[in-house]
Amino acid sequence: MMTLLTGAMWLMLAGAQFADVTSESAISFAHDPVAEGNYLLPEITGSGAAFVDYDGDGDLDIYLVQAGPGGNRLYRQGEDGAFVDVTAAAGVGDTGYGMGVAAGDVDNDGDVDLYVTNYGPDRLYRNEGNGRFEDVGAAMGIEGDFWSASANFCDYDADGYLDLYVTHYVAYDEEKSCTHSDGSNDYCSPQVFPGVSDTLYHNERGTRFVDVSAEAGILEQRAPGLGVLCADLNGDGRLDFYVANDGEANQLWQNEGNGKFFDEALLLGVALDDRGQPEAGMGITAGDVDADGDLDLFMTHIINQTNTLYVNAGELGYEDRTTPSGLAAGSLALTGFGTGFFDYDHDGDLDLAIVNGRVQRHPPIAGGSMAPPWDAYAEPNQLLANDGQGRYVDQSAQSGDFGKPIEVSRGLAFGDIDNDGDVDLLVSNTAATAKLYRNESAKLGDWLVVRAFDRLRNRDAHAALVTVVVGSTRYVRLASPSYGYLASHDPRAHFGLPKGSRIERIEIRWPDGVMETFDGGLSNRIVVLEKGAGH
Repeated sequence: MMTLLTGAMWLMLAGAQFADVTSESAISFAHDPVAEGNYLLPEITGSGAAFVDYDGDGDLDIYLVQAGPGGNRLYRQGEDGAFVDVTAAAGVGDTGYGMGVAAGDVDNDGDVDLYVTNYGPDRLYRNEGNGRFEDVGAAMGIEGDFWSASANFCDYDADGYLDLYVTHYVAYDEEKSCTHSDGSNDYCSPQVFPGVSDTLYHNERGTRFVDVSAEAGILEQRAPGLGVLCADLNGDGRLDFYVANDGEANQLWQNEGNGKFFDEALLLGVALDDRGQPEAGMGITAGDVDADGDLDLFMTHIINQTNTLYVNAGELGYEDRTTPSGLAAGSLALTGFGTGFFDYDHDGDLDLAIVNGRVQRHPPIAGGSMAPPWDAYAEPNQLLANDGQGRYVDQSAQSGDFGKPIEVSRGLAFGDIDNDGDVDLLVSNTAATAKLYRNESAKLGDWLVVRAFDRLRNRDAHAALVTVVVGSTRYVRLASPSYGYLASHDPRAHFGLPKGSRIERIEIRWPDGVMETFDGGLSNRIVVLEKGAGH
């Protein structure tokens, strides 16, 4: 079997290139934070973006979240790769003060539905399957006038229906003002306001959602929640929730299997940094960065704090390996939001993308294009390549168009928009246009895209763990549309593999803990693996 390039040889040959194809794709979306000089905190917090195949034609469409009066926008991808604004026809142009979006089929009818989080009442859009959506949030039990941030659909109790976890930020008071160190007005820290409990909704067989936060044990904790991830993080066959809190201890809600969750973040080493301090958690993602078969965790933070990599140490919990991995120094000067692991160059290792933007004023960075006051909050994005030895190397300057803008970026969605086997990027920016980046990087290996599909439920199996076996090497990926910050992603699992690989087998641990093995075969293809069809 051929081996992958690592170390110095890899650095000489790897080429990261992401091309801005926003204009040629006919996407025209400018985020409007409705800022009037009062420095209201929601202005600097959103908004998000989604890749979602809402019409079931096999390619990814785009949903972008707006804060201003123009409303959210849905773009359908046509056969020529161009996108058409179908918002009016689809009926999903919510005009609330938008934050994020989650996608999932809540009624198992084969059509992907949309949940929109807002500073104010959220929206649940049920896909009618004919190009239109219906706002069914109130009718299906979605309640509250919270400031919601990220949301995540996953079936935590394995009853076959997608439940919903929604993070809430703070109990915001618009009359409260804050100042910069020079005495001028600036955006407040979340610690100025009371924290708010998150909400866990149980899906009652696609008919309605019931708030079970109190019974689950989640209601008792109040913190400024931003990102949320759903995965089986301890290998017990039950889905857990990991929540990024802004300036307070993170939560790892371990699923006890009886409808109750316990926060084990402190015990397992993922509540605080390696100095025992809380950090400003924003975006969150999971991946097997050290190729040992389990999921590691990564979280983005504010300027003057490092982003944090928690490496899974099994029964011992997690170890903060941020500095040894090379991820510390390059993040100190930046404020990270949207993030995710992916293998951009098909060398078999998980690379990392991060979009950045400050939340408090600093001197503008040279080379930026944003006008005041946003230039004081704008920062460049980052692409960090895994060198195969457990260290990350900054490739931002060599990443083509992705690394060039200096903007106030928030949402980052990952997905293969052209079904060519590599992962493309969608970035949402505060007070600027959203941007679509096509992956044109030099590839060092082959690829495989796996859709883990639950035929009985007629939908993607959110949080399935997919393992591709090539020789003695096991490549592990999480098939999930929900991670990062305010974003929803291509639900398929993407793999970079050695050149000329023949796959021996594919293993899936389904969200209910059931293990199944499928035959392998050739690489460089998209496969749909259905639950119950393996062995």
